[in-house]
Amino acid sequence: MSPRKRYWLMKSEPDAFSIDDLQRVGTEPWNGVRNYQARNFMRDGMKVGDGVLFYHSNTAVPGIVGVASVASPAYPDETQFDRKSHYFDPKATREQPRWFLVDVKFERKLERTIPLEEIKQHADELGEAFPLVARGSRLSVFPVTAAQWKLLLSLE
Repeated sequence: MSPRKRYWLMKSEPDAFSIDDLQRVGTEPWNGVRNYQARNFMRDGMKVGDGVLFYHSNTAVPGIVGVASVASPAYPDETQFDRKSHYFDPKATREQPRWFLVDVKFERKLERTIPLEEIKQHADELGEAFPLVARGSRLSVFPVTAAQWKLLLSLE
């Protein structure tokens, strides 16, 4: 029996890496995550084939803009070793990497952005603990239940 497919939401600032960028390249390493909880989700939770809601943050209209999938098992984020990178981590070593990533594959752009303000209107259905609507949550990568996935995509 194959393991159950899981779902995730991953945030990116569109001026750094947008859904259009992912569509252009097809598959991209999701590098630069420097939050331990988000790292753990990628390292320990994500499996090839899992669904990803692609979310644009820090923009005029933040929201879900596309669907992608996890395209690789987790592996060390090379930017942690690059002294010239904004994401360099002097405590990371090749023997003991601190930061991991997965490759993300483009699936499709949504017909319209599902704005955060609209998502907030469904907070009760999504659950108070849903990180996108929870007060003070800044996670850039987090799990989404099958019911949340279905609800969010129904807003398209």
